[in-house]
Amino acid sequence: MQEFTFIHQMNDGDRAALLAGLGDYNQTFIQRDNWGPLAVACHDRLGTLRGGLIASRKGNWLCIDYLWVDETLRSHGVGSALITAAEQEAVRMGSRFALVDTFSFQALPFYQKQGYALQMSLPDFPHDGMQRHYLTKTLDHAEGQSASVTVSQ
Repeated sequence: MQEFTFIHQMNDGDRAALLAGLGDYNQTFIQRDNWGPLAVACHDRLGTLRGGLIASRKGNWLCIDYLWVDETLRSHGVGSALITAAEQEAVRMGSRFALVDTFSFQALPFYQKQGYALQMSLPDFPHDGMQRHYLTKTLDHAEGQSASVTVSQ
């Protein structure tokens, strides 16, 4: 008989074993040669982080996990430049599509302005009355030709 234990935080050894088992199974179906992290940072002249994007490449997809821009730089093109830079690098590395999700109180119109199309909205996530939106974009391979993006601050 199997024993089930309910825990709120899995220990490192069990977590590593679970991920290794899942990875072993998945690799029989999915090539992992085009997988890995991708990030873009925007620092001011003093070296302080003023914005950034954390993503991962999963096969043909750029998956944007986090995008943040300091409030003093919002509406100055920094967010757009961060996304453009990430998309360009992802295309250069072989990505063809991009995926991002955002909450209803965050940046749905911003991502749509960047060319992302709403695929679905999950209602009442994470709380009643809120939504989590999932958006995708087909990346233009011409975008991968230019790797520099300039932002005026």
